[in-house]
Order: sequence, then C-alpha cells, then structure tokens
Amino acid sequence: MTVTSLPQPTLPAPSEEPLAEDVILGVDTHKDVHVAAVVTVLGVLLAHQEFPVTAVGYRQLLSWARSFGALRRAGVECTGSFGAALARFLSRENICVVEVNQPDRALRRKHGKTDAVDAEAAARAVLSGRADVTPKTGEGPAADMRVLRLAKESAVKARTQAKNQLKAVLLGVDPVLREALSDLSNTALIATCADLPDAGDAAVFTLRLLARRIQQLTVEVKELARRVTKAVRRCRPQLLDIIGVGPDSAAALLIAAGDNPERLASEASFAALCGVSPVEQSSGKTQRRRLNRGGNRQANAALYRIVITRLRRDTRTRLYLERRTKQGMSKREIIRCLKRYVAREIYGQIQRASALGAPSAAA
Repeated sequence: MTVTSLPQPTLPAPSEEPLAEDVILGVDTHKDVHVAAVVTVLGVLLAHQEFPVTAVGYRQLLSWARSFGALRRAGVECTGSFGAALARFLSRENICVVEVNQPDRALRRKHGKTDAVDAEAAARAVLSGRADVTPKTGEGPAADMRVLRLAKESAVKARTQAKNQLKAVLLGVDPVLREALSDLSNTALIATCADLPDAGDAAVFTLRLLARRIQQLTVEVKELARRVTKAVRRCRPQLLDIIGVGPDSAAALLIAAGDNPERLASEASFAALCGVSPVEQSSGKTQRRRLNRGGNRQANAALYRIVITRLRRDTRTRLYLERRTKQGMSKREIIRCLKRYVAREIYGQIQRASALGAPSAAA
C-alpha cells in the first residue's frame, strides 16, 4: 500500500522588524515656535522638542514624532489661531487632529507651567479621552467668511470712531460753519464736510479728512458685505429662506459650524457651540439649570437677532410669546427658549445641505 504524503503548507517567514508601537503627539502652539511632546499609549513620555513655525518646521516636527512609532493621533492647542496651520498640515498627513483646551489652573499650580509640560498635557488629554473635539478644517467657504467678517467688523468699528471724532471736532469750529452743518443728516453732513475747501484752518482740514475716511470705510463695508452675502448664497442659500435669517447672521452661524459640520454629533452639540444650551447646576434636593455663558458669542448674537426679528414679524413666534407669558415666563426666558429652537432649525438645514454635498466656493 502506497502512502501519499500531503503537501505541507508554507508558513510566512516571521517579520524581522516588529510592528511600530502607537504614539500620541501633543503640541503647545505659539506664534513663532511650537513645542511638541510624544507619549506612548501607556502614558510614558518619550521626548519633547521645539520646532519653528514654518513649512520646514512642520515637516521636521512630523518626521521627529514618527521616529518614535506609528503616529495616528495628535492633540493641538489653539487650532483656531496659532495652531490652525499645523492642524491642517497634520490632517493632510492622515493624522487625526484633536482640539485641546489649555490645562486648568489647578493642574498648572500642581505641576508648574512650561511649554514642554503643556505639550505633554495635550498628548495625555488625547490619550485619556478628555479631549475629543474635532477642530474646524480651516479651509472652505466658512473660513473665507470668517476673514471677510473680521475685516468688515473692523471697518465698521473704525467708521463709527471716525463719525464720533468728526462730530467732536464740529463742536469747536467757527459758529457760522457749525450752524450751517448742524441741521444736516449724517449722510449729508459727511458729504458736505468731504467737499469743504482747504482754507488753512486745522479744524476744517480735520473735518474734511475724517469725512473722506468715513466715505472710504463705507465703501469697504459695502464691498465686504456684498462678498459675505455672495459666499452665503453660493454655500448655503437655503439658510436665507428661514424667517429672520439675513446674510450676516447666516455667515456667523456657518463660521461657528465650520466647513466640516459633520464633526458636530447632534443638534445639542451645535446648541452648546452657540451657547444656547442650559447647563445643569443641581445639588442635593435642588434641581436647576443656569444660563450657558460659553460657546461662540458671535453665533449666539446671531440667534438673538433672528429671534428678535421673528418676534416682530412672525405670527407663530408671537403666539408662542403670548402663550409662554401666560404661563408665567419672563420675556428674557422666552427668548432663551426661542434661541434654542432656532439653533435646532439652523442645524438641520446645515446638516441637510452637508449631506447633499453643498458646493464649496470662495467668497
């Protein structure tokens, strides 16, 4: 009888190089330098290093961190300011970036304050799960709207200051000129002062200079407002169909949500981001909630403007006001409730447009 031997399976040769251990990066960001720290998944600090805030410095930081193991997660402080560019760079390298808040004061009093300590704390915040917020991408229509609104608010503030200065100077000019200008509207006053002849008088010269500055700032404000409106219409035009929502308020809410609104887990997250979610403050037998004073205050102000507009023009909102007033609620409390409802409605529109793949467009 012939015995046939079965073929033996070929086992893969054992890898000579062990798999790289996972490490976590933490970065304390500053204007000119970033301080990075690397810890293992067991919480062991491996090293910390300082890098310049340049394109080369970002690449050096990434290569240095990867030299300790497999880098998949990074905690970065100030992802909306000093750490914005680094967060975008790490995201492009397929690294999950987590936004990290600065360490609380109690922890700093216990362990001291250095950049290396803060970088290590950022890495440990990611490791423990205390930091789990996905930062904004910083690229897209919302990022464009942010810089446009920033310039617009600056121009409006400068224009208001110039108007106040013009009226202050007007009090000290020749009485004949002051009386001729006192009855004019603001628009006519500025136009008249801008055309005043140069008679060698310092006050008259200042009036003309301030008036022309106001006119130039008005042109800037109008152009910036036009660009913001254009960006909103190309990005989320459905928001402008909501009662009480104008381009400026829509832009503020879109900036708060960011270009990756899917990072917000629920409408409650968006409400908390806008500072319209009540905060529990219960103790013992006392069960109560307090006003949320955190969140994005620009978005909170936008929700307030929307509610005030609805109270004036929307019948359903006015009926809600009357019903709640009869139940004993103050107008301030009713406005807070309405802001929460508006936040829910805005969130639904933003997420719906994001799911449908709303087109991105530069302003």
